[in-house]
Parts: sequence; structure tokens; C-alpha cells
Amino acid sequence: MNLKTQLLALSSSRYLFQLGKLSFSVMRLIFIYGPPASGKLTVATELAKLTGFKLFHNHVSIQFVRSIFEFGTKTFSRLTGKYRLEMIKEAAKEGIDTIFTFVYSKGEDDRFVRDVLKSVRSHRGQVCFVRLYCDHEELVRRVKASARRRMGKVGTEKMLSDLFRRHNLDLEIPFQRSVSIDTTNRTPRNVAKSIARQYRLSP
Repeated sequence: MNLKTQLLALSSSRYLFQLGKLSFSVMRLIFIYGPPASGKLTVATELAKLTGFKLFHNHVSIQFVRSIFEFGTKTFSRLTGKYRLEMIKEAAKEGIDTIFTFVYSKGEDDRFVRDVLKSVRSHRGQVCFVRLYCDHEELVRRVKASARRRMGKVGTEKMLSDLFRRHNLDLEIPFQRSVSIDTTNRTPRNVAKSIARQYRLSP
């Protein structure tokens, strides 16, 4: 009896391929980006609860590499990029739906974003981009939260201003469509529901 390939649509963007007794899933990567304190991790956490997706947030790799190498050095930057990409590659290979958070700087991070796209698409996966932003006054208010300092995040107005002066953090990725959401007056749960609805996400 010939083997039959069956494609079952679990949602508009989620598929399970079955070939005889062998099956594999196709990854969806929700790539959430924006400046520090725009709400990336809190929104991603709520989205993970809603969808059951795995959460791989920006500071996992930062804290890992920072345990040995100084933040901002060439070695630090090279290793964080390498480990982020390797994790995403393996998740794509195994078809694991994942939420990834990232502080995108126009120009200097374009190569990394293209590498992520290439890695996911090489395994038939889909990357869904979400840009979060909010009013500068609200960023300044949020950045001072004690929880941010405990995680080693940007924790002062001066640090935030320095980053904005050195990098283009408030811009959309120019070569891919993104869903842009203003988080100034919205709860993380509300924003997460909007993302799930926009990309028709389900567990």
C-alpha cells in the first residue's frame, strides 16, 4: 500500500504533516520587538498563557552570556546572537511554536533578523512579527520598576536615553510586515489577545 501524505490545517497558520506513521509539526515563531520597557516580556508571558507557545525571551541569552562576558563587548554580542539563532533553529527543526522577544535596532540587527527568517523558513515555518511601542513618558515611568533591575534590564532614565541616542530602537523592521501595537494604555493581557486574534493563534 502506497504511503499517503495528509495535510491537516489546525488553524490558518498551523499544520501537522503525516507521512505514514511519521509526523512533524511546522513552527510558528512570534517575534515580538520594541524598545526597552515597551512591554515585550509581560505581553509575551500573557501570550504564552493564551496559546501554550514556548517563551524564549531576550534576557535568557543575555543573562547566560553575561555570567562570564561583559555586556556590550564584541564577544558578548557575538555569543548572544549565536545562541539565540541556534535555539530558534532547533525549535524550527522540531516544529515547536515559540515566542521570542528582542530589542531591534534598525540597520545593525537586520542581518540577525534575516538569519532568523531563513532558519525558520528552511523548515517550512512561519515568522509573525509584532512591534510594541509606547509614549516616551510611559517608557520612562516603566523603566524605573524594581522588577526590571532585579532582572538586569535597563533600569534608569539615563540608561534608556543613552540607548535611544546610540541606536534606532523605535522603528519598524523595514523588509517584513509587522503588526504594530501601542501599549501605552493597554494591559499585557489585552495586547496578547490582539496578537492571538491577528495571527489566529491557537495551542
